[in-house]
Amino acid sequence: MTDLLRQEIATAADTVVVKVGTRVLTAADGTLDEARVASLAEEIHKLVEAGRNVAVVSSGAVGAGMGRLALKERPHDLARLQAVAAIGQSHLVQVYERSLRAHGRHAAQILLTAADLDDRTRYLNVRNTILTLFELGAVPIINENDTVSVEELQTTFGDNDRLAAMVTNLLRAPLLVLLSDVEGLYDGDPASPGAKLVPTVTRLDDSIMALVRDVKTGLSKGGMASKLAAARMATVAGENVVIASGRQPGTLARIMAGEQVGTLVVAQGQAIASRKRWIGFTAQPRGHLVLDDGARRAIERQGRSLLAIGIVDAVGHFKKGDVVALRDAGGEEFARGLTNYAAEEVQRIKGLKTDAIAQALGHCPYQEVMHRDNIAVTSGGA
Repeated sequence: MTDLLRQEIATAADTVVVKVGTRVLTAADGTLDEARVASLAEEIHKLVEAGRNVAVVSSGAVGAGMGRLALKERPHDLARLQAVAAIGQSHLVQVYERSLRAHGRHAAQILLTAADLDDRTRYLNVRNTILTLFELGAVPIINENDTVSVEELQTTFGDNDRLAAMVTNLLRAPLLVLLSDVEGLYDGDPASPGAKLVPTVTRLDDSIMALVRDVKTGLSKGGMASKLAAARMATVAGENVVIASGRQPGTLARIMAGEQVGTLVVAQGQAIASRKRWIGFTAQPRGHLVLDDGARRAIERQGRSLLAIGIVDAVGHFKKGDVVALRDAGGEEFARGLTNYAAEEVQRIKGLKTDAIAQALGHCPYQEVMHRDNIAVTSGGA
């Protein structure tokens, strides 16, 4: 059954980011399911042939390595985990390449760390490379560089779902598809007979997050909480997300046809500029500022700049030009921005009116601690 909203979203999606989870790509014994990769490659080829750009964020390196080495469980020590990922990654990309070559296309391997996207110049270089690959008709196969990353392998929250959301914002892709081993978000335990699939989410509030029922496995690191967090990153920036099963043949084709597949998480507002996406959802904050309620309202609701008078405290060691998070008195982050002042300077001018900054510092290079053009609201409250 088709849906008018989904049809509209699919029609406008000239660029699609597809994230494929470990449990989609591996068989029950943990080995890479090459037939499933081939089926996915055929679906991707058809999307590209129809004139869409497709970037794939693929998990599965550790799982593929475990299969190649006949390991029964995921290694626990970091060095062995990285070695298994290295073995698995080479096998994973070979299977993608072979599967896409059957349709006359190439797989292009892109391995990233958080630092690659945290640095503005490297961030733009990644973007330019992916856009050029689109021009060449190739399919970028993107994964975290597990062989050199420590945080990515050790974390239990985020996985490649977060990376997929970052890539979505990097490319300003109108649609992110998160393929998992479940049909989507359920209103209860998916294993319970009475649980129903939630077809559409228009607002990612606490009631939606409370529906999460994650089950830990020995292979993957993500889960529904991870997917909803990724969906928040993409939808607050103005894009749409579909969470669906990657184990059902033809899922991508059905999504792009506007059919009611999985759970659609609708964009939470207008699309925001590329630079603000990097500030708000990719670059890692070097510290945070605590603001009073009036300053939060001015920034979040009215799109105002941040003035010193609204700052209660400054936490961390940051310098001028760094990305700094903005929090309210309760500790909730609602925005991020580029600061015009270093941490020690903010400590000296916090709570002051603008005309008192010069007296406190001996000069007043900026009227605002953060200009509104350099602030990205991350709460969805704008």
